[in-house]
Amino acid sequence: MWDAISDQIQAVTGQPFNVKEIHSVGGGSINRAVCISNGQQRYFIKLNQASQVSMFEAEALGLKDLAVSNTICIPQSICWGTVENNSFHVLEWLDLGRNSGSGWQEMGRRLAQLHRSTNADRFGWHRNNTIGSTLQPNPWTQDWSTFFTEHRIGFQLQLAQRRGAHLAQAESLLQALPQILNHNPVPSLVHGDLWSGNAGFTRSGAPVLFDPAVYWGDREVDLAMTELFGGFPAAFYEGYQNEWPLDAGYAQRKTIYNLYHILNHFNLFGGGYRHQAEQLMAQALASV
Repeated sequence: MWDAISDQIQAVTGQPFNVKEIHSVGGGSINRAVCISNGQQRYFIKLNQASQVSMFEAEALGLKDLAVSNTICIPQSICWGTVENNSFHVLEWLDLGRNSGSGWQEMGRRLAQLHRSTNADRFGWHRNNTIGSTLQPNPWTQDWSTFFTEHRIGFQLQLAQRRGAHLAQAESLLQALPQILNHNPVPSLVHGDLWSGNAGFTRSGAPVLFDPAVYWGDREVDLAMTELFGGFPAAFYEGYQNEWPLDAGYAQRKTIYNLYHILNHFNLFGGGYRHQAEQLMAQALASV
């Protein structure tokens, strides 16, 4: 397998590459991650079943779209494909380190700049991708509340129903979403899966974003998710607000935006995420 991946790296980069070192890298729960090296050059490799190659293709295209904005460091996608029973995605290796509050403030500022790099007049993306390993539908849609109601919350509720979960407030929530999401945002290119595990800093201190689930959406979806799973430091939000202040009503909308990810975690992993989803649904309806 590694010889075939090395051959593809050589074909894309035009530089000779023969794997001499392979070691596992800590990562998420969806893919296996390894670092490969020829003793001088290193690459970060994601591995999954061969059937998941479209997930890696969509990730590569998403990274490219984020990088085009030239606002924040994004790892370069080198190549992807299948070999034997595996799919793989080869990415630039970035040495990550830690950073202080000033670095987090810069990350917030640069995320705002990414969100401002707007050249779409609709919501969605040119293809479907995945959130975790779950399909994320991205049909081009003119109205934001319709897009998020149908292709984010509604889609996840359908998946939950297929799992046998009947969420009592689902219909009431879907009816209330157009009222909650009626602030008419401009389409921004969003990372789409921006929790603390998908952001970091190079050793030189440059903010980095990776593992995206991109689409053109309300910029607030990224800010909302940064408040899940531990949250980002206060300096991050200060940097963002200084660059592009959030609209009134964000505190109410972020409950809906984070419900999407909690529903997805329930559909992927089950367990206590159902109770958390029900709490967020009740919280959202109480604010209407």
